Amino acid sequence: MRHSIAAARPLALAAALACAAPAARANDTTAEIATGGLIFVTTDAIEMRSEKLFISTEQVRVIYEFFNKSDKDVTTLVAFPLPEIRVANQDDNVAVPSVEPNNVFGFKTTVDGVPVKVEVEQRVTAVGIDRTQYLRALGIPLDPHLPATNQALDKLPPDKWPDLVALGLAEIVEYDDGQGMKKHLEARWGLATTYYWKQTFPAKKQIVIQHQYVPSVGGSAQTELGAPNQATLEGYADYPKKYCIDQAFMATIQSLRKANKSEFGPPYAEERIEYILRTGANWSGPIGNFELTVDKGAPNSLVSFCGKGVKKISATQFQVQQKDFVPEGNLSVLILTKIKN
Repeated sequence: MRHSIAAARPLALAAALACAAPAARANDTTAEIATGGLIFVTTDAIEMRSEKLFISTEQVRVIYEFFNKSDKDVTTLVAFPLPEIRVANQDDNVAVPSVEPNNVFGFKTTVDGVPVKVEVEQRVTAVGIDRTQYLRALGIPLDPHLPATNQALDKLPPDKWPDLVALGLAEIVEYDDGQGMKKHLEARWGLATTYYWKQTFPAKKQIVIQHQYVPSVGGSAQTELGAPNQATLEGYADYPKKYCIDQAFMATIQSLRKANKSEFGPPYAEERIEYILRTGANWSGPIGNFELTVDKGAPNSLVSFCGKGVKKISATQFQVQQKDFVPEGNLSVLILTKIKN
């Protein structure tokens, strides 16, 4: 939201805090992948009268109200593209919500309360070249992050391995399972998945489309935000701008760190969510009424994100409302959760 509300005053919201727990140094980090909303074939006939966006680590939920201002029914393609899933190397740790093939984000959608049957398109690329049919011909699952995929790769005849490596589809990795060194194949391709359907917008009528899914939540076992050497740590220099972290938020972080006598950050783990706002801009005019609700999960968690006129509406939820909203850029949400003893 930072990009679309350029004049917004940075906002950082802190919960009431309990006593600090002993810190344990940890560098386990999982990368989040950005998801967004629905994409429509551009049409001047359809107005988005309202959008209600709810974001938490458990669920992203979006409710759209559309109005066809023309005198004719309009049928157009609606799509929900998932972010590409790619495991770049054996140390890559990407946050994917589930291991369910074809629907790892648990995507569901309804139109006026009725579930929609969506089509699914999946495309595999390696070194920029489409290799979907190549993998299907070999009988290999397309999901690069699933253990079953690497197991299927290992079952291929050894004379096939060099071809997969040469095409950028796989990497030969050596490991020791306690019985000597062994080799196996790991997937290195990217998988792009898109759900889509044709939607009819009746003339001079409003319809409500709702979709929901489980977001990709990046994380760190313990945050290093507020550490004495924060400025030198990889990635943390961008945090103040990306999450609109203000002085009050940093003062809270520093207080927690000092109370815990930690040379690193405070005794809080990180959860990070990235939402692509600009995906929803293919209709006529701005969004009439836009509402964003962010839920930090627990009352003693901390949350920071960029917004204008943010109001606390419950012990865990914060809300932004804006008229004639034009979505641009990404919304980045940082949640710090207290590490349990």
